[in-house]
Amino acid sequence: MDYEKKKRVLVAMSGGVDSSVAAALLVEQGYEVIGATMQVWDYSQCDIEEGHGTCCSSIDVDDARGVADRLDIPFYVINCEEQFKSQVIDPFINSYLSGQTPVPCVNCNTFLKFDHLIDKMKELDCDYLATGHYAQISNNSWNETAIFTSTDDWKDQTYFLFTLKKEILSRLIFPIGHLNKKEVRLIAEARGLSVAKKKDSTGICFVGSRDYSKFIEEQVDNKILVGGVIRRYPSGEVLGHHTGIYQFTLGQSKGLGMTFHEKLFVMKLEADTQTVWVGDEEHLFQSQMEIRDVNWLTEWAEGENLNVKIRYHHKGSSAQIQKKPDGGLILKFTEPQRAITPGQAAVFYRDRELVGGGWII
Repeated sequence: MDYEKKKRVLVAMSGGVDSSVAAALLVEQGYEVIGATMQVWDYSQCDIEEGHGTCCSSIDVDDARGVADRLDIPFYVINCEEQFKSQVIDPFINSYLSGQTPVPCVNCNTFLKFDHLIDKMKELDCDYLATGHYAQISNNSWNETAIFTSTDDWKDQTYFLFTLKKEILSRLIFPIGHLNKKEVRLIAEARGLSVAKKKDSTGICFVGSRDYSKFIEEQVDNKILVGGVIRRYPSGEVLGHHTGIYQFTLGQSKGLGMTFHEKLFVMKLEADTQTVWVGDEEHLFQSQMEIRDVNWLTEWAEGENLNVKIRYHHKGSSAQIQKKPDGGLILKFTEPQRAITPGQAAVFYRDRELVGGGWII
């Protein structure tokens, strides 16, 4: 996308190599760059080792500050712990307790990176907000500002951006969206950035490498962590018991807490009865699903076939989109899809353009 003459840009710097290189490239391109890091989570509350797969920890903040010093740009630390807890942590926990499987990175992007930081961008009189996302901004066939997938298909992060407001797209810059990870690290090394070989953040930053169910147990009152039964789908036969549906997700076959003569998979979770249904893998495939809270980033036509991803590393599959009277959508897939999971996002693409998305019911 062609931007106007070089102006002031706020760069969201997480302390990782991607956002650091984003800031470095913008400096070289002649922008007036300001760096900002969000401190979102107090890692002293848990046993996660900071700086090793985390995001926005105190070590990560120090790394971001070091890069800002290297680039000789102003740097701010924004405390977002309260917003992070209310907009990311609490919904994450509540989603699991209600039998769903959440995508916390979407909420973090929605309510912090592209909401809180947009406000900070305006406060600092910046023209643009830039991040280290693997995504690209360009004009679509209607000459609208739109989001397109990264050239690095494996690292592409557009799946997490479907909730963005259409009106802010023209204010966004993704400086590394045309690069792959190896190229980004080489750029960081060539410019002497201390984070050139830093480990990527992996999984859910505030959970780390441990079991997410342990995190939930640490955060809530044990009185609300109730158990229930495991039933065979569709017969209803009781096969065992469990200590909480938050320990399960659709498609899961390991860690079911019981022994059986054949491999079984989680079919569905019923929060009202605390029932976990397990059955044969063939029952995991469905040809349609419903979604709610749909956000559109560009034009579309009812009945149009779009490529739909039902989880981050899903390759995507062709589906026809139909409206529901309540404003939701029904998606009918050309081919049945495995483990369509409530709480996950269904994200729509037209070729490489991000069209929109919603939440699977």
